[in-house]
Amino acid sequence: MDPWSSAQDVVCCALCQTPETPLYCEICHMNLCKDCILKHVSDPSKVHNVVSFKQHCTTLNHPTTQCDHRSEKSDFCRLCISEEQLVHKPEVLLNSLESKKVLQRDLQELEKYIFPKYNSIASSIPFQKAELTKNSQKLKTFFTERGKLWHNEIDNLIKNLKSDLDEMEHKHLVVLNKKESEIKSTISEITKTIDLIKALLKSADVCRVFEYKSRNAEFRRLPPKLNVSLPKFKPREIKRDQLMEQFGSLSQLSFTTEEEYYTMAAMGAESSTTDRSLLDIPLIISSFDTKSTNLTSLACLNDLEIWALGGDSIMKLYSHQGKQLKLIETKSKENPCDIAVTMSGELVYADYRERTVNIVRNTEIQSVISLLGWKPRNVSSTSSGDLLVVMCRDDFNQTKVVRYFDLKEKQSIQYNDKGKPLYSSGCIKYITENRNFDICVSDRDANAVVAVTQNGKFLFNYTFSPNAKPFTPTGITTDSQSRILTADSTNNCIHIIHQNGQFLRLIENCFLLSPWGLSVDARDNLFVAENDSSRVKKIQYCK
Repeated sequence: MDPWSSAQDVVCCALCQTPETPLYCEICHMNLCKDCILKHVSDPSKVHNVVSFKQHCTTLNHPTTQCDHRSEKSDFCRLCISEEQLVHKPEVLLNSLESKKVLQRDLQELEKYIFPKYNSIASSIPFQKAELTKNSQKLKTFFTERGKLWHNEIDNLIKNLKSDLDEMEHKHLVVLNKKESEIKSTISEITKTIDLIKALLKSADVCRVFEYKSRNAEFRRLPPKLNVSLPKFKPREIKRDQLMEQFGSLSQLSFTTEEEYYTMAAMGAESSTTDRSLLDIPLIISSFDTKSTNLTSLACLNDLEIWALGGDSIMKLYSHQGKQLKLIETKSKENPCDIAVTMSGELVYADYRERTVNIVRNTEIQSVISLLGWKPRNVSSTSSGDLLVVMCRDDFNQTKVVRYFDLKEKQSIQYNDKGKPLYSSGCIKYITENRNFDICVSDRDANAVVAVTQNGKFLFNYTFSPNAKPFTPTGITTDSQSRILTADSTNNCIHIIHQNGQFLRLIENCFLLSPWGLSVDARDNLFVAENDSSRVKKIQYCK
């Protein structure tokens, strides 16, 4: 039954009984005509909410499909904001409209930005728990293996001590047996002499008596007394602190909080994309002086801090604004060849003279890789947590790349499929893992960038030079698009190379002076270490 076309009782004004009642007070539940509206709302003891009768019969929220008076661009009908509606003053309605816009913005921000962010943070906690358990199990296994190694060493030590004791006992017995044999022989001679003398005393044979020769003078020379110092064991006090120092220590568990922020796009603006296409003209965002000589290596710790290595034994941590935050000196006091940062944020450096690769955990330096016959030159950390180490042989005739997993050698890369060396015998070879897991080495002495697959299969040699001067690559890094960036110190520029080895572009407009070490942060900002000026430049080269 259609209430608008069906017959029904005439609705009259509650005050004057006039049949025409286009209005209705939803607070007092009264039908009203236009003439009585002022009289009705003039009562200050009550709050009135007068709406059109048609609106009252349909809905209180003005749905567009039911209210003929609603404006297309407003949440309120034209009747409600007419001058005749004294209760719904225009400024009140506008304030209400503005409040709804605030609500809409808050809802959009909560649903689109804040709620997903909290979900993302919450979803990372189970992963952190899993990593915690995995790390604990890994350390426990390492402790067990380390304990077995120590037990083996102690067993070998005891075995050697017992062997030494057996050898000393044998030598002692040989001497004692010889001495015993000599004394027994003399005792036998003395016994014979005693028997002879007794026989002569009873004998009447004068000739035999005259033939007797005394041996007492011989027997008076007693055999020398053999004094032997028996081996003794001198146990030493077991010093727990020294044992812990030798065995290794467990770093303390620490909790840090990092403030997280998000940037909400303006209403109507498109959300950010992953477009990282190259800029036509790269820009220098910032620059700072490290005051170090021969700046050679950089390693981004995060989007705020970066490690830098110069021509001494000091590795320095800077903010991206150039503020020096931390200093760490190598254990050997020697100048390291290269630095890197692991996925967990630990600093790694290669000590060429000590033949070691070292990790800085908190403030403690641990030598985790020691080489024999080879010397480490350059180092890089992979996305899987492996360490890639470029090393040259002591005679400088060979170079290879070795992958370490859990600090144990996992892979060696030295020759191509034809048995030819992949790398020159020179020393300067920076290394990085690309996002597609290719291994890229800047071989300065070969004037090439050498790329191999994760399995060590040769991919390409990049040798392009922008002019007559030779291409002399030094530092190398990769970005989120798997592009390879390498510093060309002779031509004072940066080469940007496609992952397949094709030349893409040069960065040559940033007044670079002998660019050397390179590093890229998570936002694809490029950091360049200038070897001559000792400055670090932050460059934006892609969108």
